[in-house]
Amino acid sequence: MYMDNKQQEIQVELSPEVAQGTYANLVFVAHSQSDFVLDFARIIPGMPKAPVKSRVILTPENAKRLLAVLKDSIDKYESMFGPIQENRNPQVPPFFGPKGNA
Repeated sequence: MYMDNKQQEIQVELSPEVAQGTYANLVFVAHSQSDFVLDFARIIPGMPKAPVKSRVILTPENAKRLLAVLKDSIDKYESMFGPIQENRNPQVPPFFGPKGNA
């Protein structure tokens, strides 16, 4: 359940297919004046291409909300399990990478 600023209840549905999720280990972020586009891809060792598995398009306001909720969730995770170690291997592209403007 989600409550917006007007305290209106919104029922969120999660189908069994979507509930299984899609694994991604790379995301490209692009933006225009009105949208942020996140292309989630999967790199597989030995494969020359990283196919995009999902595209999510957000308004700038919702992109900023996503940033805040991710930071909050990471802070809670690290307080329970310790710091998340970042892989700095130069042969592995960063998870977040610039893609340019949409």
